[in-house]
Amino acid sequence: MLDFKVAKEDCIKCGLCAKLCPSGVIELADGYPLIPTEKEPGCLRCQHCLTICPSGAVSILGLDPQDSRPLNKVLLDPERFETFIKGRRTIRAYHNEDLEPALIQRLLDVAWHAPSAKNDRKITFTVIDKKEKLAEFRERVIADLARLAEAKRLPPGREVFGYFAQLWKQKKIDVIFRGAPHLLIASAPKTAVAPLPDCFIALSYFDLFAQSLGVGTLWCGLAKWMIDDILPETKEFLGIPGDHVIGYCMVFGRPSVKFARTAQRGSANVHIVG
Repeated sequence: MLDFKVAKEDCIKCGLCAKLCPSGVIELADGYPLIPTEKEPGCLRCQHCLTICPSGAVSILGLDPQDSRPLNKVLLDPERFETFIKGRRTIRAYHNEDLEPALIQRLLDVAWHAPSAKNDRKITFTVIDKKEKLAEFRERVIADLARLAEAKRLPPGREVFGYFAQLWKQKKIDVIFRGAPHLLIASAPKTAVAPLPDCFIALSYFDLFAQSLGVGTLWCGLAKWMIDDILPETKEFLGIPGDHVIGYCMVFGRPSVKFARTAQRGSANVHIVG
């Protein structure tokens, strides 16, 4: 059930909800919107109708529009936002401390608002939320990598992971996780509409919002390759569903360094068609 409701006393009959409905399931009757029962299966549950209504007259999925945040006067200053984006840097040095659980949940809740193909929303965030847990996980995978390296069983092209294991065992240099206290993995079912793009987009939302809160991140390709190519049994250990594909991994925590200025990338490579 979509539980689509219209407060007629508040509806101004602007028709925006019907006009903006991606799947065209909303119709107008005497100027008021409705979703015929036979069209309900076509609803994407995107909440466009609830969010576009200027008077807050439309409700769907049992959601009260008054519980949404208003969007008037929240446009970001473009110059500051441009500097913020250009100043975003990968962090490879972290304080040895946990983030507050409420802060981690806030980051994940914002990332959950990222768009997904056909509003599929089938991503799962797998999180190591304590530095002690990540330390245990590190020791486990380093031991497995060392055994594979010693037996010369690392996959072709991944032999360098044996060196990473050696660096940790001998010098406590953490090349894979960079000493971060937390690990985030975005995965989605292989049967999802667009599992990999959905994961990348959600992690990008997480990444940028994290920077705004003083949380550093690193897109951790080494962890992804390790899990996908070398230690696939790690997925089960982490509780990642067997039918999921990993989009990407990210480590995060409080940075122990602070960058002073933006990089200088120059102009974008652009091809104008025609």
